[in-house]
Amino acid sequence: MKTKQLTDTILMIRPAHFGYNEETALNNALQKKSDATYEHISNLAKEEYDRMVGVLRNEGIEVVVIDDTRKPIKPDAVFPNNWISFHNDGTIMTYPMNAVSRRLERREDIVDYFNKHFKVSRRLSLEIFEPKNQFLEGTGSMILDRLNKIVYACLSPRTNIEMLQHFSLLMDYKVCFFKATDQNGIDIYHTNVLMALGVDFVVCCMQAIEPSKKEELESLFAATGKELVDISFDQMNSFAGNMLQLCNHKGDPILVLSRTAYNSLTKEQLNILSSKTKLLPIEIPTIESIGGGSARCMIAEVFLKK
Repeated sequence: MKTKQLTDTILMIRPAHFGYNEETALNNALQKKSDATYEHISNLAKEEYDRMVGVLRNEGIEVVVIDDTRKPIKPDAVFPNNWISFHNDGTIMTYPMNAVSRRLERREDIVDYFNKHFKVSRRLSLEIFEPKNQFLEGTGSMILDRLNKIVYACLSPRTNIEMLQHFSLLMDYKVCFFKATDQNGIDIYHTNVLMALGVDFVVCCMQAIEPSKKEELESLFAATGKELVDISFDQMNSFAGNMLQLCNHKGDPILVLSRTAYNSLTKEQLNILSSKTKLLPIEIPTIESIGGGSARCMIAEVFLKK
């Protein structure tokens, strides 16, 4: 079975009650409160979501759109990559979530949809570890080099080392873990805040990574043919680490990122990336400022076969 790094099929959840989540803000330094009304924020988020789906579909990417349920209220439902992942070997995996409010996002009807329309070989439910306070929030916690079977992960309250080891054994990946902090010395809550991995490049805020691990990371990047695009703390805080490379139905690579992230990149960085992949910046300012997550967080890649 040939492993792919990129897919042309994704899952996105259309938000019903998008808003600021006080619980997740405890360890997500990128969330910002707004004086705008809940209705206004929620409506803006829906508009941004719909526009993003349209842009992706116009590029030849298949988007499975599933509406968030109106009850219970789930302010972060637009970020499905934290609770579910779909793998080339037919595995569907669901994950243990740090925030109690986000555990409501796991939906069996969504799992059933993929069981019905795609070839699924096994379902792994890691949420059984939640009572032990051991968390692993999907491809927010883990950056997967699928071709080389390496998972990169920064440890945090949302990314537990034992859970990484479970994932490693279940999926036969080597784990490269490290500590990472922002400019204020605060743990970075998700690895996909500071790192995005493409077929032949990696975008990473190397300043954030503990010094003892930098050489190991750089060696792994070089050994696996990934050109490093090193971003600053300011760029990371503009969501430049929260990108995702997909492909269209022809197999052409496309890097999905927010307009905020795109605008933060230097001309040299843009030249390197655009020489390797088409860049697709999308306007999602409300979702990324209020929710603290950007384009990558909104996408769950689907590697299952039809």
